[in-house]
Amino acid sequence: MKSQKHTSLTGLWNPVVEGLAPYTPGEQVEGEGVVKLNTNENPYPPSPHVIDIIGKRADETLRLYPDPEAKELKSALADFHEIDASQIFVGNGSDEVLGMIFSALFHRSSPLLFPDVTYGFYRVFCRLFGQPCRELPLTEGLELNPADYLASNGGILFPNPNAPTGLMLSLDQIRFIADKNSESVLVVDEAYIDFGGETAMVLLKRCQNLVIVRTFSKSRALAGLRIGYAVAHPVLIDALARVKNCFNPYPLDRLAIAAAAASVKDRAYFNKTRRQIMCTRERTARKLKEIGFHVVPSCANFVLASHPVVSAEKIKNELQKKQIWIRHFKAPRIENYVRITIGTDREMDICVNEIQKIVD
Repeated sequence: MKSQKHTSLTGLWNPVVEGLAPYTPGEQVEGEGVVKLNTNENPYPPSPHVIDIIGKRADETLRLYPDPEAKELKSALADFHEIDASQIFVGNGSDEVLGMIFSALFHRSSPLLFPDVTYGFYRVFCRLFGQPCRELPLTEGLELNPADYLASNGGILFPNPNAPTGLMLSLDQIRFIADKNSESVLVVDEAYIDFGGETAMVLLKRCQNLVIVRTFSKSRALAGLRIGYAVAHPVLIDALARVKNCFNPYPLDRLAIAAAAASVKDRAYFNKTRRQIMCTRERTARKLKEIGFHVVPSCANFVLASHPVVSAEKIKNELQKKQIWIRHFKAPRIENYVRITIGTDREMDICVNEIQKIVD
Protein backbone atom coordinates (compact mmCIF):
# COMPACT_ATOMS: atom_id res chain seq x y z
CA MET A 1 0.00 0.00 0.00
CA LYS A 2 1.33 3.42 -0.92
CA SER A 3 1.98 5.80 1.95
CA GLN A 4 -0.34 8.76 2.20
CA LYS A 5 1.15 11.97 0.83
CA HIS A 6 2.33 14.47 3.40
CA THR A 7 0.20 17.21 1.88
CA SER A 8 -3.00 15.26 2.43
CA LEU A 9 -2.20 14.87 6.14
CA THR A 10 -2.54 18.61 6.64
CA GLY A 11 -6.24 18.08 6.08
CA LEU A 12 -6.27 16.50 9.54
CA TRP A 13 -5.12 19.73 11.13
CA ASN A 14 -7.42 21.89 13.17
CA PRO A 15 -8.16 24.87 10.84
CA VAL A 16 -6.62 27.24 13.39
CA VAL A 17 -3.20 25.62 13.00
CA GLU A 18 -2.78 26.48 9.31
CA GLY A 19 -3.10 30.19 10.06
CA LEU A 20 -0.59 30.21 12.91
CA ALA A 21 2.74 32.03 12.65
CA PRO A 22 4.62 30.61 15.64
CA TYR A 23 6.90 32.73 17.80
CA THR A 24 10.56 32.47 16.82
CA PRO A 25 12.93 32.52 19.81
CA GLY A 26 16.54 33.60 19.53
CA GLU A 27 19.05 30.99 18.43
CA GLN A 28 20.37 28.68 21.13
CA VAL A 29 24.07 28.43 20.31
CA GLU A 30 26.80 26.69 22.24
CA GLY A 31 30.50 26.10 21.80
CA GLU A 32 33.90 27.35 22.81
CA GLY A 33 34.36 31.07 22.31
CA VAL A 34 30.66 31.84 21.77
CA VAL A 35 29.45 35.15 23.23
CA LYS A 36 25.70 34.68 23.53
CA LEU A 37 23.87 38.00 23.86
CA ASN A 38 20.68 37.25 21.93
CA THR A 39 18.08 35.81 24.32
CA ASN A 40 18.20 38.06 27.41
CA GLU A 41 19.49 35.30 29.65
CA ASN A 42 21.30 36.11 32.88
CA PRO A 43 25.09 35.90 32.47
CA TYR A 44 25.51 34.74 36.07
CA PRO A 45 24.58 31.36 37.54
CA PRO A 46 21.57 30.87 39.81
CA SER A 47 21.92 31.32 43.55
CA PRO A 48 24.17 28.65 45.11
CA HIS A 49 21.20 27.75 47.31
CA VAL A 50 19.32 26.74 44.14
CA ILE A 51 22.01 24.28 43.07
CA ASP A 52 22.21 22.92 46.61
CA ILE A 53 18.47 22.33 47.00
CA ILE A 54 18.17 20.62 43.59
CA GLY A 55 20.85 18.15 44.67
CA LYS A 56 19.06 17.47 47.93
CA ARG A 57 15.59 17.12 46.41
CA ALA A 58 16.68 14.87 43.53
CA ASP A 59 15.79 11.75 45.46
CA GLU A 60 13.19 8.97 45.53
CA THR A 61 10.34 11.46 46.04
CA LEU A 62 10.54 12.25 42.33
CA ARG A 63 8.27 9.20 41.88
CA LEU A 64 5.50 11.32 43.44
CA TYR A 65 3.52 14.06 41.76
CA PRO A 66 4.48 17.60 42.80
CA ASP A 67 2.24 19.79 44.93
CA PRO A 68 -0.37 21.12 42.46
CA GLU A 69 -0.64 24.33 44.50
CA ALA A 70 3.15 24.83 44.80
CA LYS A 71 2.58 26.05 48.36
CA GLU A 72 6.31 26.17 49.17
CA LEU A 73 6.93 28.60 46.31
CA LYS A 74 3.80 30.67 46.90
CA SER A 75 4.76 31.07 50.56
CA ALA A 76 8.24 32.33 49.61
CA LEU A 77 6.80 34.75 47.04
CA ALA A 78 4.13 36.00 49.45
CA ASP A 79 6.84 36.79 52.02
CA PHE A 80 9.05 38.46 49.41
CA HIS A 81 6.29 40.69 48.00
CA GLU A 82 4.51 41.15 51.35
CA ILE A 83 1.19 39.90 49.99
CA ASP A 84 -1.11 36.94 50.64
CA ALA A 85 -0.48 33.62 48.95
CA SER A 86 -4.06 33.71 47.61
CA GLN A 87 -2.90 36.52 45.28
CA ILE A 88 -0.34 34.32 43.52
CA PHE A 89 -0.64 31.98 40.54
CA VAL A 90 2.36 29.96 39.31
CA GLY A 91 2.99 28.32 35.95
CA ASN A 92 5.51 26.71 33.63
CA GLY A 93 7.22 29.93 32.60
CA SER A 94 5.56 33.32 32.22
CA ASP A 95 4.48 32.39 28.68
CA GLU A 96 2.24 29.66 30.07
CA VAL A 97 0.92 32.09 32.68
CA LEU A 98 0.08 34.50 29.86
CA GLY A 99 -1.65 31.68 28.01
CA MET A 100 -3.84 31.06 31.06
CA ILE A 101 -4.65 34.78 31.18
CA PHE A 102 -5.70 34.73 27.52
CA SER A 103 -8.03 31.83 28.30
CA ALA A 104 -9.43 33.08 31.61
CA LEU A 105 -9.48 36.88 31.63
CA PHE A 106 -9.51 38.41 28.13
CA HIS A 107 -12.85 38.77 26.34
CA ARG A 108 -13.27 37.82 22.69
CA SER A 109 -16.12 40.30 22.18
CA SER A 110 -13.68 43.26 22.03
CA PRO A 111 -10.08 43.64 20.90
CA LEU A 112 -7.10 43.16 23.16
CA LEU A 113 -4.94 46.30 23.14
CA PHE A 114 -1.14 46.15 23.11
CA PRO A 115 1.78 48.12 21.56
CA ASP A 116 2.88 47.64 17.96
CA VAL A 117 6.51 47.22 19.06
CA THR A 118 6.51 44.68 21.88
CA TYR A 119 6.97 41.02 22.82
CA GLY A 120 6.12 38.94 19.74
CA PHE A 121 4.32 36.21 21.67
CA TYR A 122 1.28 38.48 22.20
CA ARG A 123 0.38 38.34 18.50
CA VAL A 124 0.91 34.58 18.44
CA PHE A 125 -1.43 34.07 21.39
CA CYS A 126 -4.10 36.25 19.81
CA ARG A 127 -4.15 34.04 16.72
CA LEU A 128 -4.03 30.83 18.75
CA PHE A 129 -6.85 31.81 21.11
CA GLY A 130 -8.96 33.61 18.51
CA GLN A 131 -8.56 36.88 20.38
CA PRO A 132 -9.22 40.00 18.29
CA CYS A 133 -6.58 42.64 18.87
CA ARG A 134 -5.48 46.18 18.08
CA GLU A 135 -1.81 47.08 17.99
CA LEU A 136 -1.38 50.68 19.13
CA PRO A 137 1.64 52.53 17.71
CA LEU A 138 4.34 53.68 20.08
CA THR A 139 5.37 57.32 19.82
CA GLU A 140 8.25 58.46 17.61
CA GLY A 141 10.46 58.01 20.66
CA LEU A 142 9.23 54.38 20.97
CA GLU A 143 7.25 55.19 24.12
CA LEU A 144 3.81 53.94 25.07
CA ASN A 145 1.16 56.69 25.24
CA PRO A 146 -1.40 55.93 28.01
CA ALA A 147 -4.04 58.09 26.29
CA ASP A 148 -4.15 55.57 23.43
CA TYR A 149 -5.54 52.92 25.78
CA LEU A 150 -8.93 54.50 26.40
CA ALA A 151 -10.77 52.68 23.60
CA SER A 152 -13.25 49.86 24.15
CA ASN A 153 -11.34 46.64 24.72
CA GLY A 154 -11.43 43.05 25.91
CA GLY A 155 -8.24 43.55 27.88
CA ILE A 156 -4.95 45.46 27.84
CA LEU A 157 -1.47 43.93 27.82
CA PHE A 158 2.02 45.39 27.72
CA PRO A 159 5.46 44.74 29.23
CA ASN A 160 6.91 47.24 31.66
CA PRO A 161 9.75 47.79 30.86
CA ASN A 162 8.67 47.22 27.28
CA ALA A 163 10.55 44.75 25.14
CA PRO A 164 12.52 45.22 22.99
CA THR A 165 12.80 48.94 23.82
CA GLY A 166 13.57 48.77 27.55
CA LEU A 167 11.46 51.88 28.19
CA MET A 168 9.11 52.17 31.18
CA LEU A 169 5.79 53.69 32.13
CA SER A 170 5.52 55.38 35.52
CA LEU A 171 3.20 54.09 38.22
CA ASP A 172 0.96 57.11 37.69
CA GLN A 173 0.60 56.21 34.01
CA ILE A 174 -0.23 52.59 34.82
CA ARG A 175 -2.79 53.67 37.40
CA PHE A 176 -4.34 56.01 34.83
CA ILE A 177 -4.79 53.14 32.36
CA ALA A 178 -6.18 50.81 35.04
CA ASP A 179 -8.62 53.40 36.37
CA LYS A 180 -9.90 54.28 32.90
CA ASN A 181 -10.48 50.61 32.05
CA SER A 182 -12.13 49.34 35.21
CA GLU A 183 -14.39 46.96 33.23
CA SER A 184 -11.50 45.03 31.70
CA VAL A 185 -8.26 43.46 32.87
CA LEU A 186 -4.93 45.27 32.60
CA VAL A 187 -1.97 42.88 32.45
CA VAL A 188 1.49 44.33 33.07
CA ASP A 189 4.27 41.94 32.08
CA GLU A 190 7.16 42.68 34.45
CA ALA A 191 9.67 40.21 33.02
CA TYR A 192 12.45 42.81 33.25
CA ILE A 193 11.32 44.88 36.24
CA ASP A 194 14.22 43.87 38.50
CA PHE A 195 16.78 45.70 36.37
CA GLY A 196 15.90 49.21 37.49
CA GLY A 197 12.15 49.53 37.12
CA GLU A 198 9.49 50.37 39.70
CA THR A 199 7.04 47.51 40.15
CA ALA A 200 3.30 48.05 39.91
CA MET A 201 2.74 45.72 42.87
CA VAL A 202 1.96 48.75 45.03
CA LEU A 203 -1.11 49.44 42.85
CA LEU A 204 -2.80 46.08 43.44
CA LYS A 205 -4.97 47.21 46.36
CA ARG A 206 -6.26 50.25 44.48
CA CYS A 207 -6.49 48.69 41.00
CA GLN A 208 -8.35 45.41 41.39
CA ASN A 209 -8.38 44.83 37.62
CA LEU A 210 -4.56 44.76 37.53
CA VAL A 211 -2.60 41.54 36.90
CA ILE A 212 1.19 41.50 37.16
CA VAL A 213 3.18 38.74 35.43
CA ARG A 214 6.72 37.81 36.45
CA THR A 215 9.37 35.30 35.36
CA PHE A 216 12.33 33.55 36.98
CA SER A 217 14.15 33.43 33.61
CA LYS A 218 15.84 36.83 33.73
CA SER A 219 16.88 38.32 37.07
CA ARG A 220 16.87 34.95 38.85
CA ALA A 221 18.86 33.07 36.17
CA LEU A 222 16.45 30.13 35.98
CA ALA A 223 15.45 30.19 32.30
CA GLY A 224 16.22 26.47 32.11
CA LEU A 225 13.64 25.54 34.75
CA ARG A 226 10.64 27.43 33.24
CA ILE A 227 9.00 29.21 36.18
CA GLY A 228 6.60 32.14 36.00
CA TYR A 229 3.88 33.63 38.15
CA ALA A 230 1.08 36.18 38.26
CA VAL A 231 -0.02 38.42 41.11
CA ALA A 232 -3.56 39.81 41.26
CA HIS A 233 -6.77 39.98 43.29
CA PRO A 234 -7.72 36.49 44.58
CA VAL A 235 -10.87 36.46 42.43
CA LEU A 236 -8.76 36.84 39.27
CA ILE A 237 -6.28 34.25 40.54
CA ASP A 238 -9.18 31.84 41.00
CA ALA A 239 -10.07 32.20 37.32
CA LEU A 240 -6.50 31.32 36.32
CA ALA A 241 -6.47 28.32 38.67
CA ARG A 242 -9.71 27.00 37.13
CA VAL A 243 -8.20 27.09 33.64
CA LYS A 244 -4.94 25.56 34.86
CA ASN A 245 -6.73 22.69 36.54
CA CYS A 246 -8.63 21.99 33.32
CA PHE A 247 -5.37 21.86 31.38
CA ASN A 248 -2.51 20.68 33.64
CA PRO A 249 -2.87 20.50 37.44
CA TYR A 250 0.93 20.09 37.81
CA PRO A 251 2.64 22.84 35.80
CA LEU A 252 5.73 22.94 38.03
CA ASP A 253 7.74 19.87 38.96
CA ARG A 254 9.18 19.17 42.41
CA LEU A 255 12.68 20.45 41.58
CA ALA A 256 11.39 23.65 39.98
CA ILE A 257 9.24 24.47 43.02
CA ALA A 258 12.11 23.90 45.44
CA ALA A 259 14.65 25.76 43.30
CA ALA A 260 12.39 28.77 42.79
CA ALA A 261 11.64 29.02 46.51
CA ALA A 262 15.36 28.87 47.30
CA SER A 263 16.06 31.62 44.77
CA VAL A 264 13.41 33.90 46.29
CA LYS A 265 14.84 33.42 49.78
CA ASP A 266 18.41 34.33 48.75
CA ARG A 267 17.86 38.08 48.57
CA ALA A 268 21.53 39.01 48.92
CA TYR A 269 22.62 37.07 45.83
CA PHE A 270 19.61 38.30 43.85
CA ASN A 271 20.41 41.95 44.60
CA LYS A 272 24.13 41.50 43.96
CA THR A 273 23.77 40.02 40.48
CA ARG A 274 20.99 42.29 39.25
CA ARG A 275 22.94 45.37 40.36
CA GLN A 276 26.00 44.09 38.53
CA ILE A 277 23.94 43.69 35.35
CA MET A 278 22.59 47.25 35.71
CA CYS A 279 26.12 48.64 36.14
CA THR A 280 27.33 46.72 33.08
CA ARG A 281 24.32 47.95 31.07
CA GLU A 282 25.09 51.61 31.80
CA ARG A 283 28.76 51.08 31.01
CA THR A 284 27.88 49.37 27.71
CA ALA A 285 25.39 52.08 26.73
CA ARG A 286 28.00 54.74 27.37
CA LYS A 287 30.58 52.96 25.20
CA LEU A 288 28.09 52.49 22.35
CA LYS A 289 27.22 56.19 22.43
CA GLU A 290 30.91 57.06 22.27
CA ILE A 291 31.22 55.22 18.95
CA GLY A 292 28.19 56.93 17.44
CA PHE A 293 25.18 54.80 18.38
CA HIS A 294 21.76 55.99 19.42
CA VAL A 295 20.92 53.92 22.50
CA VAL A 296 17.36 53.79 23.81
CA PRO A 297 17.39 54.32 27.62
CA SER A 298 16.85 50.89 29.15
CA CYS A 299 15.49 49.57 32.44
CA ALA A 300 15.98 45.96 31.28
CA ASN A 301 18.89 43.54 30.89
CA PHE A 302 19.41 44.57 27.27
CA VAL A 303 19.93 47.68 25.18
CA LEU A 304 18.33 48.61 21.87
CA ALA A 305 20.73 50.57 19.69
CA SER A 306 21.08 51.87 16.13
CA HIS A 307 23.92 53.37 14.13
CA PRO A 308 23.33 56.27 11.70
CA VAL A 309 25.49 54.75 8.94
CA VAL A 310 25.97 51.01 9.41
CA SER A 311 22.80 48.89 9.17
CA ALA A 312 21.63 46.74 12.05
CA GLU A 313 21.57 43.68 9.80
CA LYS A 314 25.21 44.16 8.85
CA ILE A 315 26.24 44.59 12.48
CA LYS A 316 24.41 41.41 13.44
CA ASN A 317 25.84 39.38 10.55
CA GLU A 318 29.42 40.60 11.06
CA LEU A 319 29.29 39.85 14.77
CA GLN A 320 27.93 36.39 14.06
CA LYS A 321 31.03 35.65 11.99
CA LYS A 322 32.99 36.28 15.21
CA GLN A 323 30.68 33.97 17.19
CA ILE A 324 29.02 36.93 18.91
CA TRP A 325 25.24 36.51 18.85
CA ILE A 326 22.87 39.44 19.23
CA ARG A 327 19.27 39.98 18.06
CA HIS A 328 17.97 41.86 15.03
CA PHE A 329 14.23 42.10 14.39
CA LYS A 330 13.24 42.61 10.76
CA ALA A 331 10.16 44.53 11.85
CA PRO A 332 8.78 47.96 10.98
CA ARG A 333 10.18 50.87 13.00
CA ILE A 334 12.97 48.85 14.64
CA GLU A 335 14.54 47.27 11.56
CA ASN A 336 17.68 49.39 12.01
CA TYR A 337 18.12 48.54 15.68
CA VAL A 338 20.03 45.71 17.29
CA ARG A 339 19.08 44.34 20.69
CA ILE A 340 22.05 43.35 22.79
CA THR A 341 21.61 41.31 25.97
CA ILE A 342 23.81 42.44 28.85
CA GLY A 343 26.40 39.79 29.64
CA THR A 344 29.46 39.92 31.85
CA ASP A 345 31.83 42.88 31.62
CA ARG A 346 34.24 40.73 29.64
CA GLU A 347 31.55 39.64 27.17
CA MET A 348 30.37 43.21 26.67
CA ASP A 349 33.93 44.42 26.09
CA ILE A 350 34.41 41.76 23.40
CA CYS A 351 31.11 42.71 21.77
CA VAL A 352 31.63 46.48 21.81
CA ASN A 353 35.20 46.18 20.56
CA GLU A 354 34.06 44.12 17.57
CA ILE A 355 31.20 46.54 16.90
CA GLN A 356 33.69 49.40 16.84
CA LYS A 357 35.72 47.59 14.19
CA ILE A 358 32.57 47.19 12.08
CA VAL A 359 31.53 50.83 12.23
CA ASP A 360 35.10 52.05 11.69
